[in-house]
Amino acid sequence: MKRLLLLTLPLLLAGCPKPADDTAATEAPTASAATTAPADASLLPKYHWRLSGAADAEGRRIDTLFVRAEQPVQLDFAQGRLGIANTCNRIGGGYAIDGTQLKIEQLSSTLMACADNALTTLDQEVSKRLEGTLSFAIQPANGMPQLTLTNSQGDVLAFTGYATAETRYGGAGEQAFLEVAAQTKPCSHPLIADKQCLQVREIRYDDNGVKIAGTDGFSHFYEGIEGYTHEPGVRNVLRVKRFRRDPVPADASDTAYVLDMVVESEVVKP
Repeated sequence: MKRLLLLTLPLLLAGCPKPADDTAATEAPTASAATTAPADASLLPKYHWRLSGAADAEGRRIDTLFVRAEQPVQLDFAQGRLGIANTCNRIGGGYAIDGTQLKIEQLSSTLMACADNALTTLDQEVSKRLEGTLSFAIQPANGMPQLTLTNSQGDVLAFTGYATAETRYGGAGEQAFLEVAAQTKPCSHPLIADKQCLQVREIRYDDNGVKIAGTDGFSHFYEGIEGYTHEPGVRNVLRVKRFRRDPVPADASDTAYVLDMVVESEVVKP
């Protein structure tokens, strides 16, 4: 049975930031960070910004923002839109920059119900702290950029920047849709004994989101897909971005695949 269909296919042909699952530190930031460092808005779309600290006006840690330590709240900025991931629902809205101020429009979200009440609360806590006008600054911290946001209530949120695939590979990737079969198969690899390969075929759609006939059959997929973990017995349709590697590593192909989003997921009975 199918268990997930996130968006209609015409909408999927447009870009969307991917979620991430790296662990981040959760120390409370200080309000002075947002007032002493310069703001460089050009850095915002170059990184995935993962929550690493949050404190209220009294300096107390905002525990309700740290529901899942392994999946911190993440901000992605692209083409005037802010996307918020690793919450219960996908949250987003428009944004604009005015000097050192970040102006975020009223946020909207999907309407998926969450069994965990803490996740439902997380959506509310994130939205109320990020809407409106916030001061922002970006400065280096332990070799990684840190974004500090301060809202009108005096809450200070700190985010650590992790380079996007576009930043790491030096350009925009090519969008593609890959269908991943439910089961892997043994495949020969000169460096990996008993290697199991994903079974993958590319899917193509027309401008209206209708699948084009004549897609190729499944074949061994020797590369990994960054951000994707395969679950045996589950067939997935993935929207990915393909990037050219330059230079090409000795033990890899010239193409890197990065998960953009899971379009469809289906449990396949044995």
